[in-house]
Amino acid sequence: MRRIAHVIRVRPEKLDEYKRLHADVWPGVLDLLRAAHVRNYSIHYRDGLLFSYFEYHGDDLDRDMAAVNADPVTQEWHRLTDPCQEPLDTADAGEWWSPAETVFLME
Repeated sequence: MRRIAHVIRVRPEKLDEYKRLHADVWPGVLDLLRAAHVRNYSIHYRDGLLFSYFEYHGDDLDRDMAAVNADPVTQEWHRLTDPCQEPLDTADAGEWWSPAETVFLME
């Protein structure tokens, strides 16, 4: 199992919309994430930032995330959620959610 964490900025004027969307995530989006071996997925908010965390239980994260991103239902979901977000100033070119480094883990 791999722990995956990312950070992105949320547009202040879109925060309520983002929260509303995530209060009722589409079942098709959740089903595809489960099929892609994603477990314990959560998104947290603080001071204009969204922090996401999930556990990946598969053997090819890139392949599974490519399948998620190619899915038409997920693409429609992103058409609604992406305008609520903006990459960090320090994001790499083409990067949306920026990876966060693990600095401590207690199991």
